[in-house]
Amino acid sequence: MKKIEAIIKPFKLDEVKSALNEMHIEGMTVTEVKGFGRQKGHTELYRGAEYMVDFLPKVKVEIVTTDELAPRVVEAIAEGAKTGKIGDGKIFVTTIEDAVRIRTEESGDDAL
Repeated sequence: MKKIEAIIKPFKLDEVKSALNEMHIEGMTVTEVKGFGRQKGHTELYRGAEYMVDFLPKVKVEIVTTDELAPRVVEAIAEGAKTGKIGDGKIFVTTIEDAVRIRTEESGDDAL
């Protein structure tokens, strides 16, 4: 099993969700997060004073899927989230040792 974590721009969430729904991905966790990468934030003007905004609003999407589906899920997220501009985000893929569905006690791929 693989855990796929994607940090994306908030306004791209609907497109990513639609792409994953087309693949029949049944579950995901979405969290509002703040952070920065290479773009290093930006400056804003507030009441005549300029200040630096280091942490930009982002959305983190987490999905656990089978090893076979993982590359297609990554591709769907990348296509849905891409604007072609700096700050589009990152996708991280890690290996999951096990998963257990609490209600039925199913484990492994069956728990997904």
